[in-house]
Amino acid sequence: QVLLVESGGGLVQAGDSLRLSCAASGRTFSNYAIGWFRQAPGKEREIVSRILWSGRSTYYADSVKGRFTISTDNAKNMVYLQMNSLKVEDTAVYYCAAGPYLSGSVSNLPGAYASWGQGTEVTVSS
Repeated sequence: QVLLVESGGGLVQAGDSLRLSCAASGRTFSNYAIGWFRQAPGKEREIVSRILWSGRSTYYADSVKGRFTISTDNAKNMVYLQMNSLKVEDTAVYYCAAGPYLSGSVSNLPGAYASWGQGTEVTVSS
């Protein structure tokens, strides 16, 4: 059974940085994609970034491109999301998700991911 545990959220000011971590366990993740999603109050869950477990084939939502960086540490079974220049609109609960990699834009949809963490809250104040 896949277990994903996020950490690293918190309350920061606009312009600050945070690094979210996702500890993955329960299976080998080769050929899996790991996605970071977020959900703000009253809004739908949206993809922020995703990466193949191998570290290749990254994707970033336009809203975070140039500010966020996704990475993996296969030896530690960890996935990270480095978030720089945070904005108030980045405020949300951030989720780590895992699923077999699917080519194309379908891999940006929450439904493509079978396993989810419990989420970590990020609040950015002005």
